[in-house]
Amino acid sequence: REAMWLLCVAAAVLAWGFLWVWDSSERMKSREQGGRLGAESRTLLVIAHPDDEAMFFAPTVLGLARLRHWVYLLCFSAGNYYNQGETRKKELLQSCDVLGIPLSSVMIIDNRDFPDDPGVQWDTEHVARVLLQHIEVNGINLVVTFDAGGVSGHSNHIALYAAVRALHSEGKLPKGCSVLMLQSVNVLRKYISLLDLPLSLLHTQDVLFVLNSKEVAQAKKAMSCHRSQLLWFRRLYIIFSRYMRINSLSFL
Repeated sequence: REAMWLLCVAAAVLAWGFLWVWDSSERMKSREQGGRLGAESRTLLVIAHPDDEAMFFAPTVLGLARLRHWVYLLCFSAGNYYNQGETRKKELLQSCDVLGIPLSSVMIIDNRDFPDDPGVQWDTEHVARVLLQHIEVNGINLVVTFDAGGVSGHSNHIALYAAVRALHSEGKLPKGCSVLMLQSVNVLRKYISLLDLPLSLLHTQDVLFVLNSKEVAQAKKAMSCHRSQLLWFRRLYIIFSRYMRINSLSFL
């Protein structure tokens, strides 16, 4: 009897989660259309390392594609922590191709000023200068990056947030350019995949993107391009992480 009761509870939880998934498309449409995201915007995704775009931002990239945004990508390092920089740059371009980001719109910075190293603090003013130049040259009106938690707490992720926040607070962003930040969540929520959807619907402040089954396969294919990074724990991440399926974002 006890085993049957546990089975019923598990089935109820799963059913609840998938009902939310089934109903989410209409909810997302109203959120997106009623928010501050316009169609056909020029959006800049700002990341720290190759694989950030797939590991954390795939739902956003694919969601913006639904809204016909032209997506640019600026990566501040080649991911050379283990001397794999050249390989990782190629993997990033392959992943962007899968996600629908034109390769002509991808910029990878590879210099000593922004090393792939959680122990090195990137200079906020320097990051901000490079970022602002890229925004102005490409006529960007929406910047997407990490929030203050950096999703994983990586100092390079947080450095990007600090730079964007500085540009915003100092009024240096071009008129009409908005900033959208990927919300960090606690460890439990991070690894319960679609079961986090009800909480995401409740706690998302501005924008919520949820992938359908076809898009999830696309996101996984993009992540699989990063072969040099597919250690066993990242394979588990692909299976269980909400960030491969759900992105909650807030405006700065």
